[in-house]
Amino acid sequence: MKTGGQILVECLEEQGVDRVFCVPGESYLAVLDALHDSEIDTVVAKQEGGAAMMAEADGKLTGRPGICMVTRGPGATNAASGVHVAKQDSTPMILFVGQIGRRMRGREAFQEVDYRQTFGDLAKWVEEIDHVDRIPEVIAHAYHVAMSGRPGPVVIALPEDMLRDEVDLAPAPFVKVADPAPTPEAASTLAALLNEAEKPFLVLGGTRWTAEDVAEVHQFAEKWGLPVGCSFRRQQLFRHDHPNYAGDVGLGINPKLKSRLQESDLVILLGARFSENPSQGFSLFDIPKPKQTLAQIHSGAEELGRIYVPDLAMNATPGTFLAAMRGQESSTGRSIDPAVQQDYLAWTSNPPAIPGDVQMGEVMTHLKAVLPENAIMANGAGNYAIWLHRFWPFRGFGTQLAPTSGSMGYGLPGAVAGALRCPDQEVICFAGDGCFQMTMQEFGTAVQYGAKVIVLVIDNGIYGTIRMHQEKNYPARISGTDIQNPDFAAIAAAYGAHSETVLKTEEFGPALERARASDKAALIHIKIDPEALSPTATITSLRAS
Repeated sequence: MKTGGQILVECLEEQGVDRVFCVPGESYLAVLDALHDSEIDTVVAKQEGGAAMMAEADGKLTGRPGICMVTRGPGATNAASGVHVAKQDSTPMILFVGQIGRRMRGREAFQEVDYRQTFGDLAKWVEEIDHVDRIPEVIAHAYHVAMSGRPGPVVIALPEDMLRDEVDLAPAPFVKVADPAPTPEAASTLAALLNEAEKPFLVLGGTRWTAEDVAEVHQFAEKWGLPVGCSFRRQQLFRHDHPNYAGDVGLGINPKLKSRLQESDLVILLGARFSENPSQGFSLFDIPKPKQTLAQIHSGAEELGRIYVPDLAMNATPGTFLAAMRGQESSTGRSIDPAVQQDYLAWTSNPPAIPGDVQMGEVMTHLKAVLPENAIMANGAGNYAIWLHRFWPFRGFGTQLAPTSGSMGYGLPGAVAGALRCPDQEVICFAGDGCFQMTMQEFGTAVQYGAKVIVLVIDNGIYGTIRMHQEKNYPARISGTDIQNPDFAAIAAAYGAHSETVLKTEEFGPALERARASDKAALIHIKIDPEALSPTATITSLRAS
């Protein structure tokens, strides 16, 4: 006879889970007890939001659900921030929530929450396991839901008394999900469209990609002579030094890239939902019918035609789509226009100077010179991230951990998960001063579990993105955007990490070298002038305009 907690852990082991992220709670003690005898690595975060974001990042890197465990009530609501990231980023994830005993239900017992209502709009599926013998069934279905179609988060509530019930039961077998694939007719139709087009364009995005898919999409673009853009925070899907790469179709888009997209006569959205940020606030294409011929390929059938009515819709994963297109013949003889890469390089190769003693453009140039191309770059949200997105050349799959949801605080927990999953790769976290303080306590998690992240805290003493919009709309009327910051390097040192403070550009290179040589978690506190709101905008210039 085994407890519900033991059966749950056996089910996770059967699914190949080797790591869970959690904050402990008395509501799921039976699971924690079962983990004691398991080879699953239990990473204890400092706050449930950080644990959920770590699990989401792990799901991004593995393609199978990242696992997070939290306690009832405030534990679950804290974790909701990571569930929201998983939803908007289409990341497979399972959040297990300890729940009140079944006989307590409906009395507003201590920390009681109705999780179906609370997570109904955030998760693909929400379930509460009332009977211990249904654990294998529910876990198997949770894996199917989290990974199928458009991937996303699943929330499972675990009544604490159910977890103590005993039963003799085997775990469910390893779950593999079906890969939707295009019909031969759809593949030949797209080939005909490609052969007829004069200015086609390929936009990559979404999930359910593999390293093999990314390698093959480069061959696909070369074969058909396609300019390629990557959707918002999906830049890892195409090498930036490739002649076919046209740039980042996201916030602050290169004007020449925007024009190229608008002037195209065939747009192929491969895996991309093309929501608000890549579509430039839903202004790039007409809705519901773009003037461009539109082919949309997505693993979730419900996403096809959701916003834009496509001329050709394919319910397929990137891999099955590319496999279907292998046998299609290109008769165009089309080669890539050198201006595609030239325009990208002109937009990204010469970072502008900004006010102050630290030039972030030179920081980025130095990072490009010394970091390996497989370095994992993580970030949260804020104008500081523009430096990374615009001026770092992504060159490999699995090297980007960034939330399309625009969640502040994501960078650090994402980096921790990345460093634990890929210990042989360097992991750099970009964080603004406001962004870092959303999940700053997870730096302690990095130190505790030996995650050798290097955190670059870019400190301008303000919520820069909000201040930028404030100065545009309410110039010189400062309200709620100033921050009084601590000495971040001192905090890192207190955790036992390596730490540095950079006040001048020339200090960064040696500081980074020492951080990389420290062989442990490190933080570099970079102080920049608040006048520099972004690579191209200053407070003075916004007020003047």
